[in-house]
Amino acid sequence: MTSQVSSPAEQDDGTDGTVVGEQRKPGGTKDVRRLDRVIIRFAGDSGDGMQLTGDRFTSETASFGNDLSTLPNFPAEIRAPAGTLPGVSSFQLHFADHDILTPGDAPNVLVAMNPAALKANIGDVPRGAEIIVNTDEFTKRAMQKVGYAASPLEDGSLDGYQLHPVPLTTLTVEALKEFDLTRKEAERSKNMFALGLLSWMYHRPTEGTEKFLKSKFAKKPDIAAANLTAFRAGWNFGETTEDFAVSYEVAPAAKAFPVGTYRNISGNLALAYGLISASRQADLPLFLGSYPITPASDILHELSRHKNFGVRTFQAEDEIAGIGAALGAAFGGSLGVTTTSGPGVALKSETIGLAVSMELPLLIVDIQRGGPSTGLPTKTEQADLLQAMFGRNGEAPVPIVAPRTPADCFDAALEAARIALTYRTPVMLLSDGYLANGSEPWRIPELDELPDLTVQFAQGPNHTLDDGSEVFWPYKRDPQTLARPWAVPGTPGLEHRIGGIEKEDGTGNISYAPANHELMVRVRQAKIDGIEVPDLEVDDPHEANTLVLGWGSTYGPITAAVRRLRTAGEAVAQAHLRHLNPFPRNLGAVLERYDKVVIPEMNLGQLATLVRAKYLVDARSYNQVNGMPFKAEQLATTLKEAIDG
Repeated sequence: MTSQVSSPAEQDDGTDGTVVGEQRKPGGTKDVRRLDRVIIRFAGDSGDGMQLTGDRFTSETASFGNDLSTLPNFPAEIRAPAGTLPGVSSFQLHFADHDILTPGDAPNVLVAMNPAALKANIGDVPRGAEIIVNTDEFTKRAMQKVGYAASPLEDGSLDGYQLHPVPLTTLTVEALKEFDLTRKEAERSKNMFALGLLSWMYHRPTEGTEKFLKSKFAKKPDIAAANLTAFRAGWNFGETTEDFAVSYEVAPAAKAFPVGTYRNISGNLALAYGLISASRQADLPLFLGSYPITPASDILHELSRHKNFGVRTFQAEDEIAGIGAALGAAFGGSLGVTTTSGPGVALKSETIGLAVSMELPLLIVDIQRGGPSTGLPTKTEQADLLQAMFGRNGEAPVPIVAPRTPADCFDAALEAARIALTYRTPVMLLSDGYLANGSEPWRIPELDELPDLTVQFAQGPNHTLDDGSEVFWPYKRDPQTLARPWAVPGTPGLEHRIGGIEKEDGTGNISYAPANHELMVRVRQAKIDGIEVPDLEVDDPHEANTLVLGWGSTYGPITAAVRRLRTAGEAVAQAHLRHLNPFPRNLGAVLERYDKVVIPEMNLGQLATLVRAKYLVDARSYNQVNGMPFKAEQLATTLKEAIDG
């Protein structure tokens, strides 16, 4: 998909779609309404295929050329109890004909496959929205299981919505009656019927889904044919039934993107591609040592598919073994990476400290989730920042990089690799579950746009002793970066000690001297403090008095809220941090320019704590730790109160 260069649309984000036109379908009787954006949420049991349904609708929407943002939301259990509120799985998609930033605050359309899905999601659905329910599942027992004393389809509680009662299960079974399937097997295709209906309703392409089904079930042609039939039956039902008198069109977002080739990408996939690109740009083999953990496992799965790019993946027996192998690979001359989430970072902390002491490049990718302990494995949070900063014994500084959108995970991986390789240090990359599982369009970069990350290994002696003999000093530093040389094992003459015991400056010999330890501690800190990072950019077109400062995945909701306020005539400035250690050098000067600083975070104020301590600024925290991303409307309200306060 290509489009022309344009400035991002200064439009509201995450509210109801606006009708921009209406027409009759040629040769037909149904109206077609044009909208500028739509938010759809598919919801059902975790076994109803809602994630697959949402993913397929998203893929077709991306191929059509809309801008989009997604929010998968599913339980931690592999198969949660059917028909219960904890077992509800949902997938929300926001797509538009202009630049958007979030999955949307509230759905315009809810597809509820059972009573539990309706009850779990109805609180988010605004009055006037469309609700499509699978009436076959609204049995007395199923409704009682979630606390419905009477059917919500009949008691008037849904009178304020556009209700479409559809017997999805019955229609699916009827469409598949010619197949040699049991009723239970046929019922499994009801998600494809729903996908077909929504594809008709919003004029989505169908070729990609049909190709996907044929490929996915290539070894089971009967199942492939059944799913295709159910998908087409859903489309035909929308075309012929009188209950759906209107279909909708959302034009491609032709002016939202710079010219280029685009694809839909999730944060974890973008991060995996970024790691591969970093290894190629550095001309180093990529080694991933990892233990599977939600929500980081997809990176391990993806990287294991790319041996042709020199990628080696090691699924370790535990978190400690994973990072130990990655650090060993780094010592051996590879780009070492380990992936995990918050609980895994706690287990890896000793080896991260070892990497600080050994001064070797290592990437620690933390896909944050709700905590503490096991916490909320499939929900999002930003509560590992202080752990990344200080979660090791001794003075063990580590650079921290955080992506802001799913597509930005690609660039963040390259930046983390640049810092690790240039400064010979472990680097923490803080993504989170919202970015990892969410998706958006990503412009595939040209090769000449990627940074040069090539590294020079030590080849011979680098120091001359007083007697004139030449030797190799493993801790003799680059005067600009303070990085020590990277000597690959087996290089003649470059034998040296490694390990966690303190080393003597220069020689690398074991040293317990107090003065040497103080020197090494301060040099390691100075190396991190001296990392070159770009200055913080501030978006402030109206010389505002209030600055909203964010980091990580809060970028989308914050930017959407700022757009709303500016549209309403309010002046508010915005800045977003990618580098959290060290901070950009101009951050202090930026903060001093504003009377009020507001920091929204999905934690209890961890960035605000760091900013207050370092810059003595009375930054105001706005915090949320419910496992979900911020909504644009709630942030806009909070920022308005700050502006007026």
